[in-house]
Amino acid sequence: MGVRYRVEHQTRYAYGTRVSTSQHVACLRPRELPTQRVHAFAISYGPEPSQISERLDYFGNWAEHFTILTPHAEMCVTSRSDVEIERRSPDLDPEQSVPWEAVRDALVYRKGIGAGEAAQFAYASPYTTIAPELAAFARDAFAPGRPFVAAAVALMHRIFSEFTFDPSSTTITTPVTRVLADRHGVCQDFAHLQISCMRSLGLPARYVSGYLLTTPPPGKPRLVGADASHAWLSVHCPVLGWIDLDPTNDLICDLRHITVAWGRDYGDVSPLRGVILGGAQHTLGVGVSVLPTD
Repeated sequence: MGVRYRVEHQTRYAYGTRVSTSQHVACLRPRELPTQRVHAFAISYGPEPSQISERLDYFGNWAEHFTILTPHAEMCVTSRSDVEIERRSPDLDPEQSVPWEAVRDALVYRKGIGAGEAAQFAYASPYTTIAPELAAFARDAFAPGRPFVAAAVALMHRIFSEFTFDPSSTTITTPVTRVLADRHGVCQDFAHLQISCMRSLGLPARYVSGYLLTTPPPGKPRLVGADASHAWLSVHCPVLGWIDLDPTNDLICDLRHITVAWGRDYGDVSPLRGVILGGAQHTLGVGVSVLPTD
């Protein structure tokens, strides 16, 4: 059986001086998936934009583009979603996947044989990297001949057990190699770290943005990252397809994760980005609420 959620995501900017004009892109609408249905979605703006348009980006994510021409000292964007989630892979057995070397070798280009859609997620990107120290960190999990999904889950376990969640320790510009050295970070860092480790071994992994259930069911632990946008990763197995892993909470994603968008890294799916004329210094406030409708 599925679970239905109401999601509210509010982003508020307060500027030191008035902004005369601004242009933004919002990536806030959850995706339609075989295990995820969006019953309703609405987004509101303050001030009201003079132009609004939407499109599907290269990865199939919904992107809302809007332009504000009214001078303003504060901007607020609020999205509201009604989403139903079904179990992703209830019978998944990580030990039954193919050896990880077979996944890597399937991505090697051979004339006349395409490597498939997953191949684009096996390379470095602006917020991820390929480095010997990242490959070395992953090697303990990716022993020769180990099933691919079991190895990816083992790497997720190691990140969860050896790294500390610390919102004050990094920014979005902190290199993945620094996160590896310092052993601190947030959900973005841990997703980028595991993606970089796997890509350093020649394996496909993509970055996923979304939400977590804010208040857990009775007897269940509260997940880290539930009061803001969350991030995790998907790994691709040729037989099983894409499998979502949350290294921040050491979970194979299931009913408590709501998918908004995916891409190579955070830069492809940031919830709100743009350019402004004026504004000087600013403060940012983000609030997320995810509650079951029942």
